[in-house]
Amino acid sequence: MSKPPDDLPEAAPEEPAVSAAALRLAEALLFASDRPVTPARLQSLLAEGEDAATVLRELGLALDGRGVVLVETAGGFVLRTAPDLAAALTRVVEVPRRLPRAAMEALAVIAWHQPVTRAEIEEIRGASMAQSTLESLLEHGLVAPRGHKEVPGRPTLWGTTSRFLEQFGLKSLRDLPRREELVSGETAPLLDGLRVLAPPAEDPSAPAGDETPP
Repeated sequence: MSKPPDDLPEAAPEEPAVSAAALRLAEALLFASDRPVTPARLQSLLAEGEDAATVLRELGLALDGRGVVLVETAGGFVLRTAPDLAAALTRVVEVPRRLPRAAMEALAVIAWHQPVTRAEIEEIRGASMAQSTLESLLEHGLVAPRGHKEVPGRPTLWGTTSRFLEQFGLKSLRDLPRREELVSGETAPLLDGLRVLAPPAEDPSAPAGDETPP
């Protein structure tokens, strides 16, 4: 029997098979979870030999063309309404109450300039911020304390949370729209609220171009 040539390319390793049970488990977890599901969280529930990343990828493909889609956000994955059905559902599904304009303006400042103190938020906005505005952002889980600024009085620093990323469909703060997009209105509908306050053009600390918030 002749020996096979030594220069034949090696066969690519096959990805582990995804069982129907793993897909069902992942879908159930995503449906029941109140926060984005990370691959590590899913992995802890899977049978030996099942790979969470592969299961999520296969589930995303299986949901293609269905009423919901798999979306990556805030370090994990969630089920969302298929974009092409959003317009139809607005007629039958109650739209969540939007935050007041003052709260959205404060949230936009925090998102772009974090970590930032209350006094800095007020200076950037050019208006004072009521305690109820901050309490509203805290109640919705959109902002959280990020330590204290090392100046007299050591005021609290504020930053956005993973809930903020989830709420606006962002994978990370690097996905925040650029200033030009905020002004021109080219952002996705989920980011409409953040258009209310683009960083002032004359502000040297405002991110521009491809720069991202600190």
